[in-house]
Amino acid sequence: MASLVGAATGLRTVERDVRPRSVTPGRQRWDVRLVRGRPRTAELLTAALRRIPGITQAQANPVTGGLLVRHDARVRAADVGRMVRRAVTVIAGDPAGAGGRPAAARAADAPAPHPDHGPVVRPVLAVGTGAAAAVALARGSALTRQLVALGGVAVATGAVLRRAWRGAADAPSETVGCVTSGNAPDAAGRGAHPLVEIVGPHRRRLSRAAALSVACQVSEIALGTFLGWTGLVLIKGRAAPLVRLGLTTASAQLLGLAGLVATACAAVAGLTYASNLQWRRLGQDVEHDWRSRTYRHVQHLELRHLEGERTTRVAGTLTDDVGQLGAFFAGPANEVLQLGTSLALLVPAFLLLAPQIAWIAFLPIPVVAWLSLRHQGKAAADYAVTGERRARLGSHVINSLEASATVKSFCTEDHEAERTDELSKAALESGRRTDRSTIRHAETVRACTTASMAGTLLVGGRSVLNGTLRFEVFSPLIGLPQMLMMRMSRLGGIVDQYQRTVASYDRVQRLRALPVEADGTAETVDVGKVRGEIALEHVSFAYPGRTPALDDLSMTIPAGQVTALVGATGSGKTTIARLLMRFQDADLGSVLLDGRDVREMSRRELRHAIGFVAQDPFLFDGTIADNIRYGTFGASDEAVVEAARTAEAHPFVAALPDGYETVIGERGAALSGGQRQRIALARAILKNAPVVILDEATSAVDNETEAAIQRTLRGFAADRTMLVIAHRLSTVRHADRIYVMDAGGVVAEQGTHDELLARHGLYASLWQLQAGEPAA
Repeated sequence: MASLVGAATGLRTVERDVRPRSVTPGRQRWDVRLVRGRPRTAELLTAALRRIPGITQAQANPVTGGLLVRHDARVRAADVGRMVRRAVTVIAGDPAGAGGRPAAARAADAPAPHPDHGPVVRPVLAVGTGAAAAVALARGSALTRQLVALGGVAVATGAVLRRAWRGAADAPSETVGCVTSGNAPDAAGRGAHPLVEIVGPHRRRLSRAAALSVACQVSEIALGTFLGWTGLVLIKGRAAPLVRLGLTTASAQLLGLAGLVATACAAVAGLTYASNLQWRRLGQDVEHDWRSRTYRHVQHLELRHLEGERTTRVAGTLTDDVGQLGAFFAGPANEVLQLGTSLALLVPAFLLLAPQIAWIAFLPIPVVAWLSLRHQGKAAADYAVTGERRARLGSHVINSLEASATVKSFCTEDHEAERTDELSKAALESGRRTDRSTIRHAETVRACTTASMAGTLLVGGRSVLNGTLRFEVFSPLIGLPQMLMMRMSRLGGIVDQYQRTVASYDRVQRLRALPVEADGTAETVDVGKVRGEIALEHVSFAYPGRTPALDDLSMTIPAGQVTALVGATGSGKTTIARLLMRFQDADLGSVLLDGRDVREMSRRELRHAIGFVAQDPFLFDGTIADNIRYGTFGASDEAVVEAARTAEAHPFVAALPDGYETVIGERGAALSGGQRQRIALARAILKNAPVVILDEATSAVDNETEAAIQRTLRGFAADRTMLVIAHRLSTVRHADRIYVMDAGGVVAEQGTHDELLARHGLYASLWQLQAGEPAA
């Protein structure tokens, strides 16, 4: 009975802690709280899922708690969901766990022993070190105890930072295991820290910026020291270090200090300008480099992967996330280096000059580091959730604005406004939760640094009063920790920016991990020698998660003729065009061009040989001439006009005030649907490819324009292969051969228009429905 109750409780926990983020054909993303902050548990879950038949790739991210699952198209999405929940249940449901923490997870997250240190050696070393420190504290002098305390502070700080760095470097990202492109990180780079990966080839500029920052920080400390000496001269009449330089009188020392202060101020100003300029240029270089490489990668993605991503998500990655990578190096990275330089200079200075107060001056450092790194784990997950909710909000806003005509026609303005409010409130709540955590962390750090400053004044002042610390030493040093603590107070903001950068890096890498189109086996395509004979031999194809679009299809499209594909929606007509263009590859069978399998050809050269006009053609924000010339950028104005004449676009273009220089807006918004189709048709005509595919290219034009286009296309079709996909049978009645497609991607009939009407079959029925007259 107890086991049944435990199992039920575990299932409820899994339902609460395992939630789908997005489900698309062949790919799912989940939020799994179990793996958040637990790298070993993430590795166990990843390994468990990869062993399940049907799952081709899985990766859990212990920073964000995200889980990416890719699966075979034949596996249903609901079945994958059950697999994920069951795997999480197995990982989390070890009944041997105690204290609310499953034993499996505790064992997974336990640090692996170092190869040089067995399970017994490490505790013995720790006990021995602790005993030695205890003896030093009990028997040593006051100075010895203070130095031991300072050593404890240094050890604690080093341990915290070392653990954080190794944890960040070893934490697997969602991209590991699914990288297939040459532009994405390879296995050799998986162990590198994200910041090392981000800066990439710009390490030389990073070195210059770092050197300038170090010099700037040295100048600032020197300035603080000179100001401390100035106060010492005003209080005691002289500063001993200046006496050694030959400045014996107070006036001479003040005059010398004025020169030193002026020089230091000039150095600080000049070095600050130079270092900030170098850091900003580094940030800009990083941003430009990552955006260029990522955008180039996106342009070469397989179409099925690009179509499965939200356009707003991809655009956000290329703009906001890539911008965040550069922004970190433009600002926070400089602050981290300055903070490190201050520590490297001030700690030895205090050890040499005032070891009595060194421990209290630097006591907050391990505390602040621990608080910041503790905040780091939570902030990463918060930023991931916030980013996802903002992406959903942005996607909904853009979609609703693009569908404004549909929204108004159905009177759903209030419904869309309510949906936007809900998404906005979710993003607002997530952002507020993240802001509260960030502000709370920053104020805690500020309180620690303020307490340290007060402690330094108290302990140092007592040492001066009892004679163990000279005022001449304490006076110049007292202002220096303040500079360090002020930088420490910004550590929360630095960690905040670091988390944003790591989250952005993860999203960029996830995009770069999508596979690019694989090219052929170096078999070239000479466009001038392409005859255009197309053959499909026993081709089968199915989109992920759907029934087959083509099932053992065989057909031949002769070279130099007009061949038409007609049939009901979903019968596979457009799929044939996509296979020929290699937007997808056939699951079974072969698609041949002039007897050669298109999968063995270069995609780029293959597409150069084919002109394609889609049913919903895309026009760019530019002039009409630019859109017709797109892809054939060197075409003359005369050739552009001639192509427009062939496509029956010249009359309406010539009637516009600016003619071919008319700017048509995004997606050709300034044109009607028929005008957009004619511009796209002119673009394909100008390309002058030996094979032309028209996918409903005249569906949005009137009957008179369609007849005119058909007349001009007959001359254009001479000596080239033309494949026309249409619903309107009047468009294809003069084709040399017509294939009639039926549901399931099979050929029901084939022949000329007159032959098909004479058979009184499916084509004749469609003709009677559209033309309103029976077949002869």
